[in-house]
Amino acid sequence: MIYLLTKPAEFEETIKKSRFLTKVVAVTSAKEAAAAIASFSVAGASHNCWAWKVGDEYRSSDDGEPSGTAGRPMLAAIENHSFDQVLALCTRWYGGIQLGTGGLARAYANGVNQCLQSAPRQLYVKRQRMQGHCPYSEIGQLQSRLADIDVLIEAEEFDETGCRFTVAAPLDQIEACQYLLQQLTSGEQEFILL
Repeated sequence: MIYLLTKPAEFEETIKKSRFLTKVVAVTSAKEAAAAIASFSVAGASHNCWAWKVGDEYRSSDDGEPSGTAGRPMLAAIENHSFDQVLALCTRWYGGIQLGTGGLARAYANGVNQCLQSAPRQLYVKRQRMQGHCPYSEIGQLQSRLADIDVLIEAEEFDETGCRFTVAAPLDQIEACQYLLQQLTSGEQEFILL
């Protein structure tokens, strides 16, 4: 099971006089992650460490902390909680006492763990986009039955004979979706994969 973050979350703690502020937010692309990093980084802080994961893409940064003590533990926490499309950024204000590499790794991972344990989430459903045309007489029936099988209607384009639907179907409902449109149109129309 993979989860998506539905609302940002934040956790703050002080360890040996160093203040750690961790934020997690939803992102859908590397570009969006970069914008969020720029937005949430604090210029006067000692470090702004981060990690993000979007599908098969992932990146992390120790931002001046010893190599492997911040970004990688943060990314591991994201993966351990089975989240996708998420960015974690932890800002540290150094308090003058060394934490050691193990202490740093625990502090950065713990901030992400605390955020993700309590964060509002939803189950991630991988979907396939499709397009198909339905006559006016069957539009209501199609909309109702698509909703029953968790198919999202992304766009509707009306013309003189009906409506062209762009939908996003769960992968396990593609055949049911295609069969439904064929059934409602007596085999004249079908959803085409995009």
